[in-house]
Amino acid sequence: MNGFAEAGGSFLREQIRAPLNLFLLVMVPIFFVLIFANVVGDFAKALGGDLASESATAISAGWAAAFLCGTLAFFQVASSREADRRLALAGLGAWRVAASRIAASIALGLIVSVVAYLTLVLRSGVEHQPHAAAAIFFFALIYIGVGTLIGTLVRDPLSGSLLVVLVFAVDAFTSPDMTSNGALAVTPTRDAANLLIAAGGGQGSPASDWIGAGAVAAVGITVALLAFWLAARKRA
Repeated sequence: MNGFAEAGGSFLREQIRAPLNLFLLVMVPIFFVLIFANVVGDFAKALGGDLASESATAISAGWAAAFLCGTLAFFQVASSREADRRLALAGLGAWRVAASRIAASIALGLIVSVVAYLTLVLRSGVEHQPHAAAAIFFFALIYIGVGTLIGTLVRDPLSGSLLVVLVFAVDAFTSPDMTSNGALAVTPTRDAANLLIAAGGGQGSPASDWIGAGAVAAVGITVALLAFWLAARKRA
């Protein structure tokens, strides 16, 4: 247990002590909530969607958490394979290394979500604050899975990071209320987006959206756990 805690804490410190990462943790949510929200709103109007400005601002906080967590998770996998294998061979084991990575990723996702949420509250406020906070965290957890999965499948850092951005772009611009055809909203964050859109508009959400968002987030974390395990296990 001590080894697990030490490894998890070390992985988290590795991410947050980098000056560039700290800068991104602050500036990405500000950019998304202050600037990207307007882009999303204008894009929705062009596609015939009915995304209100308050909802566009709210969902942009979720996209900030998704973008940061997906990117950081990808680079965790891409840059740590050899180190994680050495830790596993040194006695920690592949599963404990993977669990430590997941714990650090979730902690980082929580930090990102708090920053995005506070930016949203300071920018425009939101009526259903607990709903918005939970939905933003769902975005973070889902994209931890997306980033680690891509990191497992794609070795090249440039290609992998571009693929993360591509998945993010497709997901963002086909989310609920973005187009006149709601059937297009079949992306992983659909239910989490519905939660944020409703919270931004001062409305409640049905239980199906909560169950769906929680289920997809759980799948994302499970995928990430398996991805970190595959990266840490001994080569055949």
